[in-house]
Amino acid sequence: MRPVLKYQERKRNRVLENTFDIIKNQAIKFKKSDYKSSQVILNIALYFLIATRDIQAIKIDALTHPDPWKRNLSIRIILLTLHEWDMDKVSGKKLKQAFDDSNVSKNIQNEAFEALREVRQAQKRAKKQLGFLRNSTIAHRDPDALLQYCSIRDIDENAVLQLAAEFYEGSTKFVSLLPKIMLEIGSMPGLFSQIKAKYSKSHSER
Repeated sequence: MRPVLKYQERKRNRVLENTFDIIKNQAIKFKKSDYKSSQVILNIALYFLIATRDIQAIKIDALTHPDPWKRNLSIRIILLTLHEWDMDKVSGKKLKQAFDDSNVSKNIQNEAFEALREVRQAQKRAKKQLGFLRNSTIAHRDPDALLQYCSIRDIDENAVLQLAAEFYEGSTKFVSLLPKIMLEIGSMPGLFSQIKAKYSKSHSER
C-alpha cells in the first residue's frame, strides 16, 4: 500500500510544489511594490499553501508508516496543523477587497470563497472535536504523563484523517484556482485596477 500511495501522490506533490514556488516567488517580487492587493492575495495563498504542504509531507506516513509511533506522531502533527490553521488571521474582509481592487472576475472569486469555506468548516470541526487531543498530546502536552500517553495511544486516527480529507477537498479546489487568480491580478487590467483603487482611497482619505 505504501509504495502505491507514494506513486499516486507523485503528481499531486509536483503540482503543489510548483504552485508553492510560483506563489512564493511572486510574493517576494510584490513585497515592496505598490500593488497592495497582489500582496494581500499572495500572502493569503502562501499561508494556505504552507499548511497544505505540511500535511502533504506527512500524509503517507500517517496512513501507512510501519512504525506505529511514527504513524501516530504524523497523525498528531496533522491534528495540530488543522487546529492551528486559521485563514481569518490573514484574510478576513481583506481578501474580498483585494479581489475587487484587482478586478478578479466574480466567478473566480465565488469559487475561491467556496473552497475556503469548505476548508474553514473542516478546521472548525477539528477545533470542536479534537481540541482536547491537540492540547494533551502535541501542543501543550498534559503534565500527567500517563494521561498524555493514554491519550496518544487511544487517539482516533480515522477522525483526524477524515478531517484532513475534508481539508484536502477544499485545498485542491483552491490550489487549482491559484494560476487563474495569478493571471488576473498580474494582467495589465488587474495591475491598473489596483493602482486606480489605491489612488481612489488616497483621494477619499484627504
